[in-house]
Amino acid sequence: MGDPAGIGPEICLHLLNNTEVARHCAPVVFGDADVLRRVSAQLRLPFNAPVITRAAWAEAAAALTGPAVLDLACVDATAVVPGTLDARCGEAAYRYVLASIEAGLAGEVDAVATGPLNKEAMHAAGHKFPGHTEIFATRMQAPRSCMMLTSPELTCSFVTVHVGYHEVPGLLNERRILDVIELTAAAMRRIRGRAPRLVVCGLNPHAGEHGLFGQREEERHIVPAVALARAQGLVIEGPLPPDTAFLAWRRKQTDAFICMYHDQGHIIMKALAFDTAINTTLGLPVIRTSVDHGTAFDIAWQGKANPGSLVEAVRLAARLSAPAA
Repeated sequence: MGDPAGIGPEICLHLLNNTEVARHCAPVVFGDADVLRRVSAQLRLPFNAPVITRAAWAEAAAALTGPAVLDLACVDATAVVPGTLDARCGEAAYRYVLASIEAGLAGEVDAVATGPLNKEAMHAAGHKFPGHTEIFATRMQAPRSCMMLTSPELTCSFVTVHVGYHEVPGLLNERRILDVIELTAAAMRRIRGRAPRLVVCGLNPHAGEHGLFGQREEERHIVPAVALARAQGLVIEGPLPPDTAFLAWRRKQTDAFICMYHDQGHIIMKALAFDTAINTTLGLPVIRTSVDHGTAFDIAWQGKANPGSLVEAVRLAARLSAPAA
């Protein structure tokens, strides 16, 4: 459900009422039923989905055929102030995530789609993770993983994500870059149903221009990783200058871009696909997708939230978790 004080409860109510989603899967909201009831009453959004207690979950999970809510009872709904940073809400959001991870590892759900959490609220509750991606990778003990943002307009995967810019060069190496390329290629093959076409961005302006900029990160790390990927038979180009890698004609010819750091791909994604982009963590034992937006405290519980990203995240989760044809 995400942070209770954000737009998560509102977009979850829209999801529970979405008949098109219900044709593809049985979505279950992991959260607080009383919070959903408050938002439902305030915004006059229907809340007709059955509510399951934690004690009844294991038995009920196997029999679900439609939308439902797993009531984890993590926060006092009367104490939640919409649009306010609160450690209690950060704790609740964190516990929703942990419960979904446990359910995924236990085989009780086929995939997990996460709502927006507030990192400051979660940190105030004592959980110092940079975001969902790191929580899932740590709790699921994934040997390798990466973030991928995907939309009809563009797909980007990231070698580094939630770190300061000064840290990025030291985190780049041939193995890490190749891992992200391989994970992205496998995911896009599943999504596209064919061998994908990949582009790798350089780190520095002009992709380093043969050592003129940076510390030859392209020559030392990126070029060798691309060569190894190409030797595996992948269709891949790069490293390309980041300022021209995303031109319209190239986007039409490329299935996914491998980016070296957060804003290298996030800026173009937010500009082109703010309401439709989906965040997914590759390399996990359980499919995990997410909305590609924050808690939007400024419009929380006001009936203004767009549920499109959550709906698309659930649809992609259902598609990726379906048995391969």
